[in-house]
Amino acid sequence: MTDQTTPQAGPAELLICVKCRAGQEMPDDARRPGAHLYDQFTEKGPIDGLTVTPVECLSNCDHGCSVVLRGPGRWTFVYGRFDTDTGAETLYEGAARYAAQPDGLVPWRERPEHFRKNCIARIPPMET
Repeated sequence: MTDQTTPQAGPAELLICVKCRAGQEMPDDARRPGAHLYDQFTEKGPIDGLTVTPVECLSNCDHGCSVVLRGPGRWTFVYGRFDTDTGAETLYEGAARYAAQPDGLVPWRERPEHFRKNCIARIPPMET
């Protein structure tokens, strides 16, 4: 007899580049757009099963604020061009959908439009 229960989503992590300048010239000590996006996202409160981690650089500096969604046994996605004024709401919605999927694959039509148009990379899970 096989177990036909729906697989439960494992842990997921959202990495937000807090050093992102979003292609803007600014002094080294200025508050960066990426840090602003991180603050706005975390102010919305936690998402079940998702850890949010600020990171130094995702090497996508000229393409707006960038993030990564990843987790064990999940597909990894890199997204860019998040606007610091409106991006946190879209990011929150997309991250919640990602965290709810056991493999990280949110059906195309269920992804926020920004996620459909600004995917930089999609990386398969590591084989174990």
